[in-house]
Amino acid sequence: MEFGPYAPFIVGSYGFAALVLGALALNGWWDGRTQRRALAELQDERGGRS
Repeated sequence: MEFGPYAPFIVGSYGFAALVLGALALNGWWDGRTQRRALAELQDERGGRS
């Protein structure tokens, strides 16, 4: 497979897209942990699940 003179642009675009998708996945994971922690604190304040 040959990309010709556009190879740096194509590789850079795929790299940037991978970076953005990775950052979105990491942000979702981090936010999920934060939300679970906040929910646990709220449940502790109420005295458990009810």
